[in-house]
Amino acid sequence: MLMEMGNGTTVQEFILEGIPAIQHWRKVLFLVHLLAYLASNTGNAVIVTITCTDSRLHTPMYFFLSIFSFMECGVISAVISKLLVIFLLDRKIISFLDCFIQAFVPVFLGAAGFLLIAVMSLDRYLAICKPLHYPTIMNLKTCSLLVTAFFALASSLLTSPLVKASQLSFCGPHVIPHFFCDLGPLIHLSCSDSRSVEMLAFVFALFIVLTSLIITIIAYSNIVVTIVRLPSAREKQKAFSTCSSHLIILSLMYGSCVFIYMKPKQRNRLDSNREAALVNMVVTPLLNPVIYTLRNKQVHQALRETICRMKIST
Repeated sequence: MLMEMGNGTTVQEFILEGIPAIQHWRKVLFLVHLLAYLASNTGNAVIVTITCTDSRLHTPMYFFLSIFSFMECGVISAVISKLLVIFLLDRKIISFLDCFIQAFVPVFLGAAGFLLIAVMSLDRYLAICKPLHYPTIMNLKTCSLLVTAFFALASSLLTSPLVKASQLSFCGPHVIPHFFCDLGPLIHLSCSDSRSVEMLAFVFALFIVLTSLIITIIAYSNIVVTIVRLPSAREKQKAFSTCSSHLIILSLMYGSCVFIYMKPKQRNRLDSNREAALVNMVVTPLLNPVIYTLRNKQVHQALRETICRMKIST
């Protein structure tokens, strides 16, 4: 919809292009993504629930994992719920306000996720390299302060470019070449000069990703050195096993998000961006419960006991 404003028009609604190359598979894709959506939210909700209810999982690592799982639920719900509507009903229209809300949520949670990955790397560093000091440093108060800090930092850095983007003039065309309101393609629809907003968003995204990456590299460099110095192969394997799942998830996050967002210009390779976005927003949240936590014996035991308690109570 276009509304008359003075001598021009302003966009009140946007149209999401979706994934044109596979539109003839809409119903099949709806079922696939619905199953992925339900499985992801269920798996991540289970992680949050058992972490809160089982005292054996009241440790910094599982505290951060539960926050990460909660954020994954937020990302997939913000994006995939609209994609399901597109697949099922072919309803691609989204209002101006809803579009910018959808743009903010995954960007905010994604930025907070990168910062959380860095904090989790520090947690593993302290647990492996400084085991005697670990319980003193990583207490509940410290963990809560770290979570509050990275949420506040992500919010303060990303609010400015998103507010500035919402103040741009949109006078048509109003078709977003994506399956959700991604900030990059959205900014390029503006009929006003968007270079300053693009650069601001790029600089802030680069700062968050590089900060997280540098902290992660430093932490894992020290972890590798410490593991190599361990006397027995069994100790080395045990130490490495506590980090392997974390390394898989952060590889997926860094790989897909750097591919999508770490380019000042996003006008080309739109299909590749959509594929990478699907990996980041569907596959990663789906794999998180399997790779990160459900492989863990402590979690298996806690889950079995929770199910047993539920059966007894019913």
